[in-house]
Amino acid sequence: MKPKFYVTTPIYYINAEPHIGSAYTTIIADIIARYKRFRGYDVFFLTGTDEHGQKVLNAAQEAGKSPQEFCDELAEKFKKLWEDLEITNDYFIRTTDELHMKVVQRFVEKIKENGDIYKGKYEGWYCVPCESFWNEDELGENKTCPSCGRKVRWVSEENYFFRLSKYNQRLLEIFQENPNFVEPDFRRNEMLRILEKGLKDISITRTSFKWGVPMPGDSDHVIYVWVDALINYVSAIGYTWDEEKFNRYWPADLHLIGKEINRFHSLIWPAMLMSVGLPLPKKIYAHGWLTFNGQKISKSLGNAIDPRVLVEKYGLDAIRYYLLREINFGKDGDFSEDNLIGRINADLANDLGNLLHRTTAMIAQNFDSKIPQPSKKESVDNQLILGSLETIQKFFENMDNLRFTQALEQLWQFISLSNKYIDLTEPWKLSKIAVKDRLATVLYNLAESLRIIATLLKPIMPRTSKEIYLRLGIAQEWEETNDKAVEKWGKLKPGMIVKHGKPLFPRIDIKKFEKITATKFKEEVKMVTEELNIITIEDFSKVELRVGEVLEAEKIEKSEKLLKLKVDLGELGERQIVAGIAKHYSPEELIGKLIIVVANLKPAKLMGIESQGMLLAAKDGGKLKILTVDGSLKPGAKVS
Repeated sequence: MKPKFYVTTPIYYINAEPHIGSAYTTIIADIIARYKRFRGYDVFFLTGTDEHGQKVLNAAQEAGKSPQEFCDELAEKFKKLWEDLEITNDYFIRTTDELHMKVVQRFVEKIKENGDIYKGKYEGWYCVPCESFWNEDELGENKTCPSCGRKVRWVSEENYFFRLSKYNQRLLEIFQENPNFVEPDFRRNEMLRILEKGLKDISITRTSFKWGVPMPGDSDHVIYVWVDALINYVSAIGYTWDEEKFNRYWPADLHLIGKEINRFHSLIWPAMLMSVGLPLPKKIYAHGWLTFNGQKISKSLGNAIDPRVLVEKYGLDAIRYYLLREINFGKDGDFSEDNLIGRINADLANDLGNLLHRTTAMIAQNFDSKIPQPSKKESVDNQLILGSLETIQKFFENMDNLRFTQALEQLWQFISLSNKYIDLTEPWKLSKIAVKDRLATVLYNLAESLRIIATLLKPIMPRTSKEIYLRLGIAQEWEETNDKAVEKWGKLKPGMIVKHGKPLFPRIDIKKFEKITATKFKEEVKMVTEELNIITIEDFSKVELRVGEVLEAEKIEKSEKLLKLKVDLGELGERQIVAGIAKHYSPEELIGKLIIVVANLKPAKLMGIESQGMLLAAKDGGKLKILTVDGSLKPGAKVS
């Protein structure tokens, strides 16, 4: 039987749509799941949505929808995004699933049966956006949440409590016995400091709203959203309903989480598991936050970009590569479009793409597109082969330890070595002097290097890996390819037909290319402009405003609103203007006034009388006042 590997993402809180920040963890988890399958593991990969709690209830009410309707719509958006990003999760759990809610109630009942739940009154600080309770000494300045920085509120209500303090000493021992239980080290140390201060019992129910799992035996209470959410890791794989499946996959090998939820996963979740007598997860990895172009990702900042927009612009594999290569996993990282373009041009177009393009071109030109048969090796060939073996070993070692940046750095060193091999062997000269045996060996070695590179890239850049296999004439092998394909050098069979095609990653011309951020900014400006009916200076310059002196004014028969004016516009001559101001001005009081006239307005007929312009007026409630000139100006003067 294959060894098992159970990997989870956090289940994403469903009060807003997914963005590149929420996609980051899922893409990392997908790469790990693909890698473990590649190494021969039976993998179960879980992700999903966290759908209960006050924050979701508030968001649903703001949207004018029922909580369930609101959750159904957003859960589908998360599912669709993971499909579009080709995420290979085995299950998508929702905390509103009936089966999950039953497991939550049974889990809490077991904690209660163990004597770890009691009823009491909670009085303390609570952060609604984070759905988190905090002690006074944990708050920031001005009573702010240490996680999100927002103001907390004082809450006083009857709750059920979990005896978290009971497990303080055992958790300390676990952290000391297993230094790799929580990673990276600095996240582990943060949890250790909390344990050293001493854990306090925590509230696990709420009574101020009903959108949650009812407390067994007391329906006035709903189970605290974080207790509900954590139990998803066991409910999804059969706890209490499929013993064989549960025993197969539990304990989890890896919980991937963001650093802001480390306390819940590294302290509260293990204590809950100990209370019901279940083994603890093997590793909890709390990675840093992802920013976008140096800013925290948020809807209010307008940078919560749908990952599909990035994928459409740059390609899925380029995004996956960038996230692993540019951002050192575990630490905070920034998604910079400029850096992404730099990586595409340098690493993907120049290094990898050029290596493939040159190799297939030379095989097509010199060996009728067939992989040639190698012959005697020279020292430069042995250096390339040794380089490949070292790369494979270090690549696996780094991937096994979640050092993704270092794994790709190692692989790109081999890509650079392969490009250098071309410079050292000068195959273009060999073709000219017709040293066919030597040329065959060089080109075979380059093709074999590409096969190894493509094989190692399979979990990280699957589309690229498959395309390289296609161009090497071995596409039929790709689906079943695993780590055994790189056990030794020379598995590429001579005679396979290569396909020389367009560059794998076309270079991006920065001078002509419009980035997403620039496009998005233009769209937002356009949206605001349309919403406010804003015009440009070019639009305004089309309107010709002139000072006009009213020479004559009279009422129009059969109209209560209209006056007919004769206005002197200086060099433009006299104009007849019909204006709806009869209820606010008598004809006599208008004579001699210097008014503002739109002089280049297309003539129109009102009550059968032509109006050759329009005067400007302002209305405030029921009052209307025409715009006049301050001081004395000649008729016809331009307004600018």
